[in-house]
Amino acid sequence: MTELTRRNTMKLMSAALVTGVSFSSLPRKAFSAGTITVLNWQGYGTDEAWSVKAFTEKTGIAVVHDYYSSESEMLTKLRTNPGAYDLVVLNAARCAQAVAEDLLQPIDFSKVPNASTVDENLRSNPNFNKDGKGFAVPWVWGMTSLAIREGMPVPDSYAVLADPAYKGRVAMDDDAIINVGVGALMSGQDINNPKDLAAVTAALKSIKPNVKLLWSTEDQWNKSFAAKEFDLSLFWSGGSVRSKRNSKLPVQFVVPKEGGIGWVDGLGIPASAPNVDGALAFANWMIDPTFYVEWATKVGAPASSNSAALGALPADDLSRQVHKPEYLKTMGIVSGIPDDRREAFNNVWQEVKAFYAQ
Repeated sequence: MTELTRRNTMKLMSAALVTGVSFSSLPRKAFSAGTITVLNWQGYGTDEAWSVKAFTEKTGIAVVHDYYSSESEMLTKLRTNPGAYDLVVLNAARCAQAVAEDLLQPIDFSKVPNASTVDENLRSNPNFNKDGKGFAVPWVWGMTSLAIREGMPVPDSYAVLADPAYKGRVAMDDDAIINVGVGALMSGQDINNPKDLAAVTAALKSIKPNVKLLWSTEDQWNKSFAAKEFDLSLFWSGGSVRSKRNSKLPVQFVVPKEGGIGWVDGLGIPASAPNVDGALAFANWMIDPTFYVEWATKVGAPASSNSAALGALPADDLSRQVHKPEYLKTMGIVSGIPDDRREAFNNVWQEVKAFYAQ
């Protein structure tokens, strides 16, 4: 799954240790002391040792972690351990499900002052809201879109994937949800609920003459691109930053007129959280520009939901250049999908892959 692979990449990046960080923006002991327990993927931002140490020194709040290895496990832990967690990291696609099961409580945004500069397109996402109340602080985001070898014409539509000029030079992400989303955009439909799956299937099959590779990991993408096996691909925004910055690959990330296929992770407060004020303080810290700049530039991070934090990155920072605020206006965000629709999406992609293999 894309999500697991993406976060595993983050885990590898977080192995770098950042020291000597100063967090003057946090008031010392501004919040009641105590402990909060955070539920998250291991190595995904909240458990950076340098950050936790600085937060505790400034607030008196100790931070401990428990981890999950899948989002279904995250939901199970919330259901079966009432009172165990104060803050949980969850994708927008799962947030609506957690809210529907009364696993989360509304966020008191008056206690998260940094949320005032969180992009409204993310804060108002329906997956994070119910009955006019927000149930998660948008934290970080990214998207899947087009990546093309530098120096080649910059495409303005996903239709380029079927352009005969790229015969045998295209790589596709081997992910049913992403590919159905692309097929939906190519046929003018909603990425989360395309009504005409036959049109989606036809759009994806039209790419066949161009498809050289179905990739499933960032490492595979990097090695194949470096070997010049393809020139045009579906790719992750964060992956393109790492490929260019770390692997020195000549790749340009492009968001066409149809928009990217986005994801956003949020910070939720479990309904039975023992230390709500401590959790809100930590959520505010996670979207603080001071924390984010250190995380992004010294370790590597997805795009912050806080426009002030993203704007605090150096002007030549690749992540800042790739995650332009205007992309949020056209980006569709992957939502929770019912099991029957997910099965239908998987069936479409399996049919298309079999067609490619003929």
